[in-house]
Order: sequence, then structure tokens, then C-alpha cells
Amino acid sequence: MFELLQSGGWLMIPIVACSVLVMAICLERLWTLRPSRIAPPGLLAEVWTLIKQRNITAERLSDLKRGSPLGQILVAGLNNASHGREIMKESIQETAGQVVHDLERFLNPLGTIAAITPLLGLLGTVIGMIKVFNEIMIQGTGNANVLAGGISEALITTAAGLTVAIPALIFHRFFQRRIDSLVVTMEQETVKLIEVMHGERDIDVE
Repeated sequence: MFELLQSGGWLMIPIVACSVLVMAICLERLWTLRPSRIAPPGLLAEVWTLIKQRNITAERLSDLKRGSPLGQILVAGLNNASHGREIMKESIQETAGQVVHDLERFLNPLGTIAAITPLLGLLGTVIGMIKVFNEIMIQGTGNANVLAGGISEALITTAAGLTVAIPALIFHRFFQRRIDSLVVTMEQETVKLIEVMHGERDIDVE
């Protein structure tokens, strides 16, 4: 394996570094973006139970806020529920914007890696072919080993770049889709909270 990486030339160093970053980002996002962690099922029902029991204390709100991103959004709404529907809605939107920003953490680097690694592989291809043509100019076409070495370098870097870029692109799309789904779920829960708190619908969150 080391010989294969070495034969690809110096451009294999950034390509390998990109592969390590992709793996680290994907593992971290898979752990962080679990639906049960972001929007725990039954959380709104739990909040409504506390409201009915008049057991909404500062300690309870703090626990909810630390427990999950959805809890953080719901607490923002509860803290401003007494100021009217619009103020409650605005506070929820502000907090939700920060939550979504946190959910999208590391996705830009992942997308960037998916875009640049094929270019790094292409650059390796160009450099390898330049070496081949230089050797042809110097030695002619008689030295097959030198020509094969340049062509090999070109093909290895291209393959390595694509090997990193394809999974990076797949996971980037996967995480974007998961975030969109989580955002929809959180929006639905917060709309329920707003409408219930202001008597615009019967509670149906159990």
C-alpha cells in the first residue's frame, strides 16, 4: 500500500489527508445527527405534561435546553410565551436558526473535499503526462520503464482522488437530506407548541 501511495507522487499527500478528514467528519456527523438526539420522540408531550402540572421550573427548562436541539428551541418559545404569539414565534425562529447552523457544521468542508479531490487527481494526471512527454523528448520512446512510471503516477492519483470524492459527495447529500428531515420535524413540533400555548388547537402531542 505504501509503495502504491509513493508511486502516486507528492499529490497523494493532500489526497490522503482529505480521506482522513472525510472519515472523521462522517463519523462525527453520523453520531451527532441521530434523530433520537436532535428531536427525541415524545419530548413535546413531556413538555406539555410539565405545563399542565405547573412544574415548569428554571431547573426543568435548563435540563430541556441541554437535552437536545429541539428542547433548546422549545425552551426559547416557553420563555417568551407570555409575550404573545409573534414574540414567541420570533424567539423560536432565532434559536432555530442557530440550531440549524450547528447541524450543518462541517458540511461545507465535506462538500469542498468532494469537489477538490477529483481536481487534485486530475492535476496528478497532468503532471504524470508532462513527465511522460518530457522523457519522450529526452530519451525517445525506447525507455518503457520511465514511460510506464509517469503513466502509472497519472492513473494512481486520478483513481485516488475519485475514491475520496465519491463517498464524500454521497455522505454530503445524505447529511443534507437528514438535516432537512430533522428541520421539518422540529418545525412541526414548535408549531404545535405555539398553537397549543395560545389556545388555537387541542393538545394532540401524546
